[in-house]
Amino acid sequence: MERIVRSARLWALLLVALALGACGGGTANQSQNGNQQDQRLKVVTTVSPITSIVENIGGSRIQLEGVVPEGVNSHTFEPTPSMAKLMAEADLIIFNGLFLEEPTLALAKANKKTETPILSLGDQAISREDWQFDFTFPETAGHPNPHLWPDPNLALRYAELVHGQLAAMDPDNAGYYGENLERFRARIGQLDQAIRAAVATIPEQNRKLLTYHDSWAYFAKQYGMEVLGAVQPSNFSQPSVKEVAALIAQVRALGLPALFGSEVFSSDVLEAIADEAGAQFIDELADDDLPGKPGDPEHSYLGLMRQNIQVMIPALGGDAGAVAGLDVSNVFDGASGAVYPQ
Repeated sequence: MERIVRSARLWALLLVALALGACGGGTANQSQNGNQQDQRLKVVTTVSPITSIVENIGGSRIQLEGVVPEGVNSHTFEPTPSMAKLMAEADLIIFNGLFLEEPTLALAKANKKTETPILSLGDQAISREDWQFDFTFPETAGHPNPHLWPDPNLALRYAELVHGQLAAMDPDNAGYYGENLERFRARIGQLDQAIRAAVATIPEQNRKLLTYHDSWAYFAKQYGMEVLGAVQPSNFSQPSVKEVAALIAQVRALGLPALFGSEVFSSDVLEAIADEAGAQFIDELADDDLPGKPGDPEHSYLGLMRQNIQVMIPALGGDAGAVAGLDVSNVFDGASGAVYPQ
């Protein structure tokens, strides 16, 4: 019944969106004073880490606006009708893909210009053979874990895909996009090496992650950590009593020092598991809520990953000092004016 209600709500939303798209006046790239055209590509993105990666490549040469507010559940986020105008005006729409933003994707397809491409980063960054499945994203459901970006190497692949698309659509600025990509590549290389150094300081028996929502499958695979599981089932309900009991027994047997939740996915259940198993409960990991606020140097994908490492590594008994000195600010010069919804 809940699925039927959600489906009906989505179709109603799409009908309103189509009406808005048909009635919307003005030119897509018109400036605020109405007298001058802004010829920059108008790019719409979804979750904030992707918006940040696109911002680092496009810099001041694109108009960029994200649509999924920070700190919300991107899996269940439902777009508002007002987003239809953004989609209708966009020259390029960029999604994570891998079934992460399905309602927003439906809105985009219903309202975008025929010629506007939709770039699905996750679907191009890895092949089906590399899909990761887990408790929250079981293989039986057919939808893989879509959180590729916590692995900085896959975030770099995202940046490369963005660069290729922007350069093809805006060849006059291809050199600028290429320079930004190389700067971003260098920062990612530094981040990658710092993470490896930090993980190496964790006692080997503690290199295990138990989280509420599993955003760390690709990160763990890259850095030699093991994901024990995630507490949140695929339907976003609470786990069963039997599942909770099994997790408590597993954490006790392993002597795991910390379990991880997040501000977005707060979990009394995970906190109770930690308490019963004698582990510390940490609720500060984030997969798509950038630190600080727009305009702050740390409000970036790089800042997000540094913050996560500084939370995760010490809780597991390691030293996160290797990431402390990283430059996590945007790689391009000046201000881009990217819009991050709040």
